[in-house]
Amino acid sequence: MHIPLLQDILILLGFSVVIVFVLQRLKLPSIIGFLLTGVIIGPYGLSLIHAVEQVEILSEVGVILLLFVIGMELSIKQLASIKKTVFIGGFLQVGVTVGVAAVVYNFLGNSWNESVFVGFLFSLSSTAIVLKTLQDRQEMSAPHARNALAILIFQDIIVVPMMLITPMMGGQSTDIVMDILMLLLKSGVVLVITYISARYIVPRLMHAVAKTNSKELFLLVTIALCFAVAFLTSEIGLSLALGAFIAGLIVSESEYSHQATSIILPFRELFTSFFFVSVGMLLDLSFFLNNIPIILLLVLVVLLVKSSIAAAAVAILKYPTRTALLTGLSLFQVGEFAFILSKVGIEYNLLSAETNQYFLSVSIVSMILTPFVIIFSENIAGRFIGISKKLGLENKLASENGSEELSDAQLENHLVIIGYGINGSNLTKAAAASNIPYVVIEMNAETVRREKAKGIPILFGDATQDHILETVHLSKARAAVIAISDNFATKSILKNIRSHSDSLYLVVRTRYVKETSELLALGADEVIPEEFETSIQIFAHILQNFLVPEGEIEQLIEKVRADNYQLFKGELKLPKTYRPTSLADFNITCLRMLGDSNRFLGKPLSELNLRAEFGINVLVIKRKNELLESIQPTEILKQGDIVYIQGNQGQIEQFRKMIE
Repeated sequence: MHIPLLQDILILLGFSVVIVFVLQRLKLPSIIGFLLTGVIIGPYGLSLIHAVEQVEILSEVGVILLLFVIGMELSIKQLASIKKTVFIGGFLQVGVTVGVAAVVYNFLGNSWNESVFVGFLFSLSSTAIVLKTLQDRQEMSAPHARNALAILIFQDIIVVPMMLITPMMGGQSTDIVMDILMLLLKSGVVLVITYISARYIVPRLMHAVAKTNSKELFLLVTIALCFAVAFLTSEIGLSLALGAFIAGLIVSESEYSHQATSIILPFRELFTSFFFVSVGMLLDLSFFLNNIPIILLLVLVVLLVKSSIAAAAVAILKYPTRTALLTGLSLFQVGEFAFILSKVGIEYNLLSAETNQYFLSVSIVSMILTPFVIIFSENIAGRFIGISKKLGLENKLASENGSEELSDAQLENHLVIIGYGINGSNLTKAAAASNIPYVVIEMNAETVRREKAKGIPILFGDATQDHILETVHLSKARAAVIAISDNFATKSILKNIRSHSDSLYLVVRTRYVKETSELLALGADEVIPEEFETSIQIFAHILQNFLVPEGEIEQLIEKVRADNYQLFKGELKLPKTYRPTSLADFNITCLRMLGDSNRFLGKPLSELNLRAEFGINVLVIKRKNELLESIQPTEILKQGDIVYIQGNQGQIEQFRKMIE
């Protein structure tokens, strides 16, 4: 049985694979490959695709999944934190852009209705391309990315009133007051449903599904929620994409949003590729080539004008110049919702065929340029600021909003714990007692809910998924522990972690000694076999890696053993210290000077002669909250000091016994 759509999809994917592969070798973004694929195989290129409408439908699914994932990566609380940028920044960006474009187009001899409509088109940016590029660059938590997201959200909302106003501008007699009232009523209903679902319904539903441990059911429920809310908003006159974003926000309020995101991502990647290809298919190559000088000039004007307006809107909100510029450069292109709006404008004679082709050409070229502009935006902003300072034009605006980056600051130089069984829970207690920041990844729904209620930083997710590791900021972590019993899953997680970070200190728990060599070969720094080692050894290794004083580690060990953990045996090699692999016996550790260390307390270092007697060097002294980095021979050791020392293992061990 011959299926035409299947043939078109095969052609689309085949060309995409070849073109994206070539661009990847050239270190160019894959989005450009998809757009070029559309241009080549589309009706104005080689005309290889016949089911154009079906491909456009698949592309709509891609936009829906993209907005759904973005919604899941936010939360209602986070969205509320950027509401000022959404409404004030978004209103300024859209309003000023519409005004400037309308004045210019009217000056060229067009009616005001047509001019305002063209302003509508050029005020919208590409949610799909901007957010995809920022996500690929792992910048979504940066201030400029959050500002771009806020303005894009406003654009997605404002496109609905634009579509309502367009028929009136085209001369259709409609009751605009009633339409606006109905829109407000529908929006209110959607907000109420969103709040109730996010607060009461969806978390319970996702919890019940997660308890079944069925990945298939979890996937089906997640997809069903996405399309159900998108369909609901579409039926009441709002956009599908806005509905998908709301669905993502609803799911984000449950502890299962990270796992839901990780299983949706492969589908999103596939369908968003259809979207970018479908955009490329709209470009009329003959028109483009015949008018290329005018089109490139218009693209340059759009880049300068839209970037400046968006940057000014962000600057008004008291963000620094650098953040404002990066935001503006991210939003210079014309977006996908403008294509939908342009069809309405053509229907009501607000857009001529020639103007539409200019619009499409400028839009697609600006989309192709977007990844490059974002990649080089740091350099562009830096040069602009440098020139402004030389000319005395640089204004010192407010500093970055620290609260927006608070979560990032907390997840830095931290510990990642994968698995919350006996070993994982012991490790969290030890980390908490030592004031070490940590986060836990766990697949048991009941455990996640119970421990989260206790205030444990734990999330539901599969650590074999890249997105889960990115969520816990693995690249910024100092150490990680894999404390699960599934050896196959352990190896998968270990490989995944090492693909993200080679320098991370990684401890792995396993059942049998025979598995040790393979896990070490895969990249583990330490492998703790259950046959001889225990959770005590695991958290001892981690605390030592964080340079917690050895005496405090031993106190924790004694406390754990006092809690009926006498079964765990095996001598600890104390002190385990920081040891660079390039220097065989160069060790750094820290010890606390206790009240019993009378031989060493109250005397200057010159009298103690530690280098001659013990072969160790004092590098730094931490006294209360002050770090003494410039150590003089006259410095006196005091009770409670944490002393960072360097020497070989035997000499450090000898000194440790002396002070204890």
